[in-house]
Amino acid sequence: MKREYLVPNKEFTWVAGESPKSDSDIQDFFNSKAINELKDLICDLGKRSYRKNFNDGNGGNFSVRVAENIVLCTPTMISKGSMKPSDMCFVDMQGTQLAGNRKRTSEVLAHLAIMNRQPMAKACCHAHPPHATAFALAGKKPPRNVNPETEIFIGDVGLAQYDTPGTQSMADIIGECGVKHDCVFMLNHGVMTWAADIETAFWKMENVEAHCFTSMLAMQIGGVKQFSDEKAKELIPIRKALGFVSQVD
Repeated sequence: MKREYLVPNKEFTWVAGESPKSDSDIQDFFNSKAINELKDLICDLGKRSYRKNFNDGNGGNFSVRVAENIVLCTPTMISKGSMKPSDMCFVDMQGTQLAGNRKRTSEVLAHLAIMNRQPMAKACCHAHPPHATAFALAGKKPPRNVNPETEIFIGDVGLAQYDTPGTQSMADIIGECGVKHDCVFMLNHGVMTWAADIETAFWKMENVEAHCFTSMLAMQIGGVKQFSDEKAKELIPIRKALGFVSQVD
């Protein structure tokens, strides 16, 4: 008998039309076992992100869509390295805060702008990893067809023009860019990645930062050597199988 080897599904799932609506139901959901486990994971990712120097001061944020009209997110003005589960917030898909003792981050509007436009986006990670952010400050994309992992996990990086962080106009720019790009360089700001689950969104952040770092090193010793577009196309089915946006019209 052939043995089955399982791949864990980390996506938080819900049933359409069954979002908690009353204040008491929302509070019960906010304090439920499933949401508390997700809060713990976000705090762990915050520590991992902070240790990697992805988040300076109170920079960066995380969000996960946990119901049709509810998103769990990190609060404003907090170091991602010292977050506690009790710091987390609930907002609706328009950004109105529903639960939590701390005020939600203003930049959750950008996360929601992606989620409202791209159904595949159920978790977002925003950070300021130094090498990827350097490309964003320069308004440049990292090289393509350089390593297979980046082609699979990142593909074509989107460039979102600068606007004031925390504003709806900035959110809309990022949201439009995030429809076809699951990694967005926010010019003069930082990086946004999204996925079906928050850990994969964070992996994308790690991947694009590593790619930008090694690309910079390669450029210093003579430049990058690219493989062909034909070979790159062979990686597209893997990307699709992992549930990433195809980026192909």
